[in-house]
Amino acid sequence: MVNFKEDEKLNILNHSCAHLMAQAIKHLYPEAKFWVGPVVEEGFYYDIDLGDEKITEEDLEKIEREMKKCAKDAKNIIRKEISKEEALEQFKDDPYKVDLIERMDPKETTITMYTQGDFTDLCRGPHVENTKLCKNFKLTKFSGAYWKGDANNKMLQRIYGVCFPTEEELEEYLKELEERAQRDHRKIGKDLGIFMMSDLVGRGLPMYLPNGFILWNILETYIRNKELERGYLHVQTPPLGNVNLYKTSGHLAHYKDAMFPIMEVEDEEYVLRPMNCPHHMVIYGNDIHSYRDLPIRIAEIARDCRYETSGSLKGIERVRTFCQNDSHIFCTPEQIEQEFKGVVDLILEVYKEMGIEDFRFELSLRDPEDKVKYHQDDEMWNTAEDALRKIMKDLGIPYVEKIGEAAFYGPKLDVQLKPAVGNEFTLSTCQLDFCLPARFDLNYIDSNGEKKTPVVIHRAVFGSIDRTIAFYLEETRGYLPLWLAPVQLEVLPVNNEYHLEYAEEVYNKLKALGFRVNLDDRNEKLGYKMREAVLKKIPYMIVLGQKEVDNKTISYRRAGSEETTTVSYDEFIELLNSDIKNKKRYDK
Repeated sequence: MVNFKEDEKLNILNHSCAHLMAQAIKHLYPEAKFWVGPVVEEGFYYDIDLGDEKITEEDLEKIEREMKKCAKDAKNIIRKEISKEEALEQFKDDPYKVDLIERMDPKETTITMYTQGDFTDLCRGPHVENTKLCKNFKLTKFSGAYWKGDANNKMLQRIYGVCFPTEEELEEYLKELEERAQRDHRKIGKDLGIFMMSDLVGRGLPMYLPNGFILWNILETYIRNKELERGYLHVQTPPLGNVNLYKTSGHLAHYKDAMFPIMEVEDEEYVLRPMNCPHHMVIYGNDIHSYRDLPIRIAEIARDCRYETSGSLKGIERVRTFCQNDSHIFCTPEQIEQEFKGVVDLILEVYKEMGIEDFRFELSLRDPEDKVKYHQDDEMWNTAEDALRKIMKDLGIPYVEKIGEAAFYGPKLDVQLKPAVGNEFTLSTCQLDFCLPARFDLNYIDSNGEKKTPVVIHRAVFGSIDRTIAFYLEETRGYLPLWLAPVQLEVLPVNNEYHLEYAEEVYNKLKALGFRVNLDDRNEKLGYKMREAVLKKIPYMIVLGQKEVDNKTISYRRAGSEETTTVSYDEFIELLNSDIKNKKRYDK
């Protein structure tokens, strides 16, 4: 996917097109006032105050028509330098521009504005020479946006668009957008009955429907079994904690903006937990430990809550409550390399089994110049960062270093996934921590009988189960593999009068074997029932007519295929078991 922000030519073109859109809006809505119109990764947007007017899809079409007229006028875009005083006079009737001017760096004595025909806007530029160069555009969507991103301010209207040098490039991009829309997990999740949202319940608070809960449980069981095989001990802790817990951990000082407000209950203060490590530190500290006990791998499928602005919420990919398959490994310094390698091996094993191929590793380090964000202990940071570099070198895994992306308590290894739609995101993470064990006064008795502080490795293979479901729905276009599909098989008798008895026999056998199977015995035409099964993207559609009844065979279609195959019942069961064992995907 093209990045408009990083491509210099596209950046300039799209910034110029944002002004073209503003000019058209000013023609249609003379009282309109404009906040900012930057270029972003996926084109441009402009935040606009239209008073009581509310933008609709029809309005976008109207604005596009006016933009085409402005582009056809072929006005030169003229740059002019003015003083701050002149700028304040020029835009004195626009409170948004006045705010921008007054907040500019005092060292900036010269301000630039750009004029195209009857429209002038404050801007640093640069721009293309003429409005005719902006003719290949498309307005893509609109939304609300608080002025300055502050929920206490007025809600403005944000209109997005894209612009390309040629019509062919625009058409190619729009086709890609359509593909992305079809892959969007929010659409697929609705079509397949996976999850829902309700403003009455609250923004960013997903509710998993029966199909979604089946999918959720399968993933939870899968990752828990992987952990049990590796000696993890599972616990359960409450989804909130006393505020002193987060003062002790340091999260209240370093992470407060991402936490929900403190609640007062019977002279105590509580907070919804944003992460699970403080609880797990307390669990470890509940017992006396010898070096012989280590490593201790505490794991939990835990629900956390974090405050995300409404504009950043996206389906179940970015939410205000989510569930991590979290773990904290307490070990000696000598065990760091072995345990860290074990986590990386687990991540790679899960990715291989799930067919996740497009990913890369990032080593997130602190910014030594940032004296606020990070726990201040140079020796600890240098030791931790050098340890991770050595581990990655020994594993022979390529990675890139990211300065300033570490957690406040230590460096981390993030696995960045390139999804089928949208931007890269972190799915798995593994973090090295010398800080929290000391803050919680954790210890173990070493071989000399002395107290020592353990090292903690924070890790999550599924950064959250929610995000993993979102990724997989988009990656597979909703054609979930057999082992994950909420409904695995749909049994369709051709004619209920003659074939229902055999269909029920097949259905009961499959159900007894533990398959998630549905029998469609409605008195509807076969074609209608088949179309419904196709829309539900059920992995296997079993069609049973007179030939199958006479020969005791199975005729099936795989999701995404129009080919019908007939096999014996035993061969069919063998095929299903093979698909489950190999976690076969049908979208490739």
